Amino acid sequence: METAAPARVQDLAETGVSRLPAQYIQPPENRPTPSPSPVAAALSVPVVDLSSSTAADDVRAACADWGAFHVVGHGLPGELLDAVREAGLAFFRAPMGDKLRFACDPARGTAAEGYGSRMLANDDSVPDWRDCFDHHTLPESRRDPAHWPDFVPGYRDTIAKYSNSMKDLAQKLLCIISENLNLPPSYIQEAVGEVYQNITISYYSPCPQPDLALGLQSHSDMGAITLLIQDDVGGLEVLKDGMWIPVPALHDGILVILADQTEIITNGRYKSSVHRAVVNAERARLSVATFYDPSKSSKICTAPQLVSKDEPQKYRDVIYGDYVSSWYSKGPEGKRNIDALLIQK
Repeated sequence: METAAPARVQDLAETGVSRLPAQYIQPPENRPTPSPSPVAAALSVPVVDLSSSTAADDVRAACADWGAFHVVGHGLPGELLDAVREAGLAFFRAPMGDKLRFACDPARGTAAEGYGSRMLANDDSVPDWRDCFDHHTLPESRRDPAHWPDFVPGYRDTIAKYSNSMKDLAQKLLCIISENLNLPPSYIQEAVGEVYQNITISYYSPCPQPDLALGLQSHSDMGAITLLIQDDVGGLEVLKDGMWIPVPALHDGILVILADQTEIITNGRYKSSVHRAVVNAERARLSVATFYDPSKSSKICTAPQLVSKDEPQKYRDVIYGDYVSSWYSKGPEGKRNIDALLIQK
């Protein structure tokens, strides 16, 4: 655990700063757009009812057109989703001294478990206006609830139960995605191998100059699939046809975000979704992202069934650990890391 913790965004926000500290100011080209264009405002992320007879077709269309979609009818009780959000809020509203007992250790590298603020290894990058708590939840050999807060009643049991439920949902979705591509139902699961799951609760404090900052910079996720819930504040945006589309919260819905390894496995038939988080001056926002990733030793390859003379292989094979190292050292910048794997024709 950290001994000399860096400043937390929440600490800065609660001091009542009237101007954004210089290190958080994004370059002009990365700053949020003041308001969506009429075309962007008319678009919305698809909603798929997994209990519907058309669910598979709806998932196919959402994957092909968006790479991100809400699911309802997923079978997870709304009470569990609420409990996770409430546990996260209780943690971030606790005294700083309690939170720092569970601070991540920078010596353990990027994505270290615990309470932190900075995502990237590169200290020269513009930091996000965000604090977070990262839980290592699967495989169970990585799961040690002693690293999770003990001062929020029921926190550890809630995260463990949520972890197991989200694993089941992710695997159900990957089966549907595989079958939609005429692959065996378990194909993508087996290509990913033993699942490495992290659950990250992010807290975006009110920002004094939200037009100059980002809560989370533009990126596509590095793993296979991400499942996200959020509160009712809003701030998540996905990139669609060059436009940033707001993703309003759907209280009992879960947002599905395709990630880079699924794009590689599907030979680009389904693209990973570029997304970001914007902030506001009035209300804090909370989100919970569950990442379904390969182990770092896994070799990720395009499904040979999706390669042909007319559709040659688009991406080089990659060891997932090498991909992760590149992502964290260079920074995401949209899809720069997966683009680096493109085979030049």
